[in-house]
Amino acid sequence: MAEIGKTVLDSGWLAARSTDVHLSGTQLTTTHSPTGPNKPWMEADVPGTVLGTLVKSKAVPDPFYGLENEAIIDIADSGREFYTFWFFTTFQCKLSTSQHLDLNFRGINYSAELYLNGHKKILPKGMFRRHTLDVTDILHPGGQNLLAVLVHPPDHPGTIPKEGGQGGDHEIGKDVATQYVEGWDWMAPIRDRNTGIWDEVSISITGPVKIIDPHLVSTFFDGYKRVYLYTTAELENRSPSVAECDLNIQVTSELEGGVCLVEHLQTQHLSIPSGKRVQYTNPPLFFYKPNLWWPNGMGKQSLYNVTITVDVKGHGESDSWSHMFGFRKIESYIDSATGGRLFKVNGQPIFIRGGNWILSDGLLRLSKKRYKTDIKFHADMNFNMIRCWGGGLAERPEFYHYCDIYGLLVWQEFWITGDVDGRGDPVSNPNGPLDHDLFMLCARDTVKLLRNHPSLALWVGGNEQVPPPDINNALKEDLKLHPHFESLQNTGESVQDVSADSKDPSQYLDGTRIYIQGSMWDGFANGKGDFTDGPYEIQYPESFFKDDFYQYGFNPEVGSVGVPVAATIKATMPPEGWKIPLFKKLPNGFIEEVPNPIWEYHKYIPYSKPGKVHNQILLYGAPADLNDFCLKAQLVNYIQYRALLEGWTSRMWSKYTGVLIWKTQNPWTGLRGQFYDHLHDQTAGFYGCRSAAEPVHVQLNLATYFIEVVNTLSEQLSDVAIEASVWDLEGTCPYYKVLEKLSVPSKKTVPIIEMKYPKSKNPKPVYFLLLKLYKMSDYGIISRNFYWLHLPGGDYKLLEPYREKRVPLKIKSTAFIKGSTYEMEMHVKNKSKKPDSKSLTYKNNFVTGVGEGDFDMASVEPVNIATEEKQSASLFKKIYRRFSGETDGLQVSEINGSDGGVAFFLYFSVHASKPGHQEGEDTRILPVHYSDNYFSLVPGEVMSIKISFEVPPGVTPRIRLHGWNYHSGHKVC
Repeated sequence: MAEIGKTVLDSGWLAARSTDVHLSGTQLTTTHSPTGPNKPWMEADVPGTVLGTLVKSKAVPDPFYGLENEAIIDIADSGREFYTFWFFTTFQCKLSTSQHLDLNFRGINYSAELYLNGHKKILPKGMFRRHTLDVTDILHPGGQNLLAVLVHPPDHPGTIPKEGGQGGDHEIGKDVATQYVEGWDWMAPIRDRNTGIWDEVSISITGPVKIIDPHLVSTFFDGYKRVYLYTTAELENRSPSVAECDLNIQVTSELEGGVCLVEHLQTQHLSIPSGKRVQYTNPPLFFYKPNLWWPNGMGKQSLYNVTITVDVKGHGESDSWSHMFGFRKIESYIDSATGGRLFKVNGQPIFIRGGNWILSDGLLRLSKKRYKTDIKFHADMNFNMIRCWGGGLAERPEFYHYCDIYGLLVWQEFWITGDVDGRGDPVSNPNGPLDHDLFMLCARDTVKLLRNHPSLALWVGGNEQVPPPDINNALKEDLKLHPHFESLQNTGESVQDVSADSKDPSQYLDGTRIYIQGSMWDGFANGKGDFTDGPYEIQYPESFFKDDFYQYGFNPEVGSVGVPVAATIKATMPPEGWKIPLFKKLPNGFIEEVPNPIWEYHKYIPYSKPGKVHNQILLYGAPADLNDFCLKAQLVNYIQYRALLEGWTSRMWSKYTGVLIWKTQNPWTGLRGQFYDHLHDQTAGFYGCRSAAEPVHVQLNLATYFIEVVNTLSEQLSDVAIEASVWDLEGTCPYYKVLEKLSVPSKKTVPIIEMKYPKSKNPKPVYFLLLKLYKMSDYGIISRNFYWLHLPGGDYKLLEPYREKRVPLKIKSTAFIKGSTYEMEMHVKNKSKKPDSKSLTYKNNFVTGVGEGDFDMASVEPVNIATEEKQSASLFKKIYRRFSGETDGLQVSEINGSDGGVAFFLYFSVHASKPGHQEGEDTRILPVHYSDNYFSLVPGEVMSIKISFEVPPGVTPRIRLHGWNYHSGHKVC
């Protein structure tokens, strides 16, 4: 008897172009199966796409490098047959007489013919539908099974106009598929339109009865003390006789040390007629004061494991299903004070600060490892929401798994965009996709796939557009709220019980989350569907704080620049792509940037807006080369995005309920709107966001010059103080002030005092401002914020000669190593002489646990998570020790210098040291998680930076410190 459960088929696949294979599917899976990667067969990426396989096999160049995408033939020119491919693999399986085997495809783009051991099956059209086939009767009795899948591209791949455009010629909108693949203003076209077996393939072995798509719903009463868990599942009896079943539900939580506590165990007996599929609803499970799931920055992401098993009399265990579940209540309604959509989680208003997401990789090279890095990066930025844009994917369960773990609320859109579906230029597909029934089939299947994730917050019909009326009405009907949840969304007031005459909430398709018809409707943008999101270009930092910058309560899209570090450009472009833009002076005094052709192809967005915004890079002086340009771009990135979020947060609840930045990352090597690049290296904008989106934050209002304190927590801040110090380029402190015994109410942004500097006599043209919010009881730092500023009408050009200053540093490093996992703590001190002052905060002893969102090496993975995460969480807890004085493995490095002053714009990088290193080779180890980077230290100040990363086999890591005053980088360890 084979073991009950699922086996993923993600290795051993081969692929070949259909026109190169002169055999039928029956022959391939009986007498003439391929034996290895011999022409025309090649090793295939499954899950993945045709183009991803061709790139991996080096049959085509990397489309994300330089202009190589232009060397790959587009499907519009080649025809669909060129990207129609066979995929082949084998699997072993021997079943007992009462067992069944399902072959599962979680996503194929766009349709396919399947052959198993000579038998043909059809996988119908639709990128976002699951396919499950009971293949028990056609399995090979010897256990070796041959599987071939002929995958066809989308029916309407379209053509790419010379001028490009949003979604090319919009033909892709006639299919139910990703729309970005015809190119956008941030993306080059994907030549195969993502054709392939793009999502998980698996086999599932069950007994006579199968569990299908359980639905978990929780309701809350009596101030979250009384909680009920409702469960409904479909059960299918595939045996020739009545199945007498015991349906078991077990709910467990994880305690410290990996010990599991059984919270509930319930068994229900039922009979299922032969050949029937029934929906069964269990009696609700009662919980008293369960641990709640909170978004990032509001609390812990407590998760319970819900396991459902069915035992059949005379057979034993027949099937099993499990899912991590978080108890949380999400409410959403239009706020009367701001007109913006307001979200509450577990009764607490949450000010939304997050970003727009396309997808992780444009060739759909999706993996748990990549998703984990992507989502943790968002959590590290202190974001609390991700919007899955309608022209991309219905994101995968692995994406949602890590959003559950790291506390990112998700706004999930369906596959409609204004550009492609009725509002584009030219207007096309006014009625959306051709097959509305297929769209709804995919939508319903997507809801069933994702609905049990606590991170999923809302469904939205489309991007800057509503679906066609019949689809929109069907979505409204299918996603209508259960009466218990409807009262929450409309009024913000909860009912006290689920009405006895209402249907069990787990019997709804969803029933717990709002459906909004489009991204600019009903509390988003102006709420009426007018184009009132944006803008999408560089701004003066102070503009974000001004009354007239944005008029509506919740902006779903506002974007800006995003040049990565120079190493990324050198790694993703040939030398002709290393040329920096030309700065062309216009008659009106503004600067126009003229990028090289490769940058233009990679959708570079300039750092000036002629007629509106002067060039922000040139404020620091003309860049000398690529390294200089990218470093100055990082200065601008940091200021730009910190100001964006601080400007919005300055009006928290008084004018705004939230903002989503367009966008957080690029699914390829693009040069706009990103906080980390496609190689997973962060820009300085990443850390500007991390600072600005702290749950508790001290900031300078750049329009009024008032120091403000932001408190997004549910508790009042009491007995806190602010230290404000101004530092000049000579290393002196011309202004120092402490404001003590402050209190800041919950969920408020409070102006504290107007900065008197630079209104005082003889202000310096360029100066630094350091703000610290700390606890008076022990000087524990709650928030630290460092600004570099110039006088009105001035610039930062005095920072150019400041680069020659040699400010002495001392770096103590401690390493904790377990296998390939490295955890480093870097203790950095500015050894410049500290001026006489009363400051007692120079050691920067940060308070831990504010908002439960702080970077904590002791729990890189939060508690109560899936098995693969549990092991790493307990590992980190065992190996981590807080840095204190002389410890084992301590290394000390010093950077000598005779100049005093601020050590400006310091950042670490991690590199591989290995034999055979080539000159100019990109030696970075990526990804790396830093507790902070692009930081500055005033004289005498100390900062601890925590770094974690995985090291490839055979590699020794080396850490380098760079900075404005440290040009070539200093090897620390």
